[in-house]
Amino acid sequence: MAKEVIEKDEATVDALPPRNPARTGLMTASPDWSDDENGGLNPRDYVSSLARGLEVLRAFNRTRRKMTLSEVAAETGNTRAGARRILLTLVHEGYAVADGKLFDLTPQVLELGYSVLSSKGAWDIARPFIDHLSSELRESVSAAVLDRFDVVYVSGAQYHRVISVGITVGARFPAHCTATGRVLLAAQPPEMWPGMLQHIPLTRMTEHTVTDPAEFRRVLEQVRDQGWSLVDQELETGLMSIAVPLHNSAGGLVGAINVGIPTVRMTPASAIEYVLPKLQETVRNIRESLKR
Repeated sequence: MAKEVIEKDEATVDALPPRNPARTGLMTASPDWSDDENGGLNPRDYVSSLARGLEVLRAFNRTRRKMTLSEVAAETGNTRAGARRILLTLVHEGYAVADGKLFDLTPQVLELGYSVLSSKGAWDIARPFIDHLSSELRESVSAAVLDRFDVVYVSGAQYHRVISVGITVGARFPAHCTATGRVLLAAQPPEMWPGMLQHIPLTRMTEHTVTDPAEFRRVLEQVRDQGWSLVDQELETGLMSIAVPLHNSAGGLVGAINVGIPTVRMTPASAIEYVLPKLQETVRNIRESLKR
């Protein structure tokens, strides 16, 4: 059914404006309420189609499962035609995928919340802890969030040595070959794993990069079970990193904290023995501070 629907609406989807992968440089402005003398929301300013689209996204959150077109329509109170248009738009924009008769959300929906989190108080609170850990370890420490299949770095402290790791705020790297990316991917709900693993590009960055889908799934399962990730020279030769996910007090995933280490200074075994406990302690301290 979903495949047939998409084929019928191919011309509609093609007519949509192209996506902007960068999603940067967008201007924002406060809404103009001047037409409303009471200072409230003017009915003319209410975009009902946007509200229906948000309701479709919430429906997936409530059911936490893949849904057919008919189920989406019934769950949200939309007509089948209305639900179809919304789902096709989400597919076109990369927020959903169609698999036979079923629709499912992609990890890209996370960017809707992470873009806000990355600019607000969570990382301001985390910054002193990141700075302290960097000084204690004498290594660079960074924080990242997931943006579809990339990680974007939102905070960090670079420790300058003869050989050091330098990651700037705003830097973007493939999630599959970074420690931060793996802990964030592994923390996704189980029902999102099939679509995530099917669509993530396992690009070879170095000779060490895991590119086999079955092996990558096993890696993510191990990361999920142990609660941390160590990546040894899979993004860049000579660079090792270890990361732990950061959750808020309600258990929601905020991002990940990472320590980058040149391989000339440390082995994976010594990083696990010496760096990991301090990194885990730092993450616990940040989480406690987020409660206040």
